Amino acid sequence: QVQLVESGGGLVQAGGSLRLSCKDSGRTPFSAYDMGWFRQAPGKEREFVGRITRSGSTTYFADSVKGRFAIFRDNAKATVYLQMNSLKPEDTAIYYCAASTTVPFTKYDYWGQGTQVTVSS
Repeated sequence: QVQLVESGGGLVQAGGSLRLSCKDSGRTPFSAYDMGWFRQAPGKEREFVGRITRSGSTTYFADSVKGRFAIFRDNAKATVYLQMNSLKPEDTAIYYCAASTTVPFTKYDYWGQGTQVTVSS
């Protein structure tokens, strides 16, 4: 079973950086999952932020964060990271990580509880 816990959220000024972490405490090797990051701002629907493949060789990003955010993973530590640079007030949201056990990738099966990111102007 996958058990995801995010951390690293907080308050940051516009233009600053934050790194979020998502650790899996389940028993299955972390390299078995594609991992994604999503966010949900107040009053808005949850939106895709980015995804990293099992091996970490490929990443995908929403246009809104492309060039500012990066995703990388350490399978030995069962952790995926979201590096957020040049943050904007519109990046304020609860950020969630998600795991996909589907092969090929079709959907996310497991979700973390989220971590709040607030960007002040």
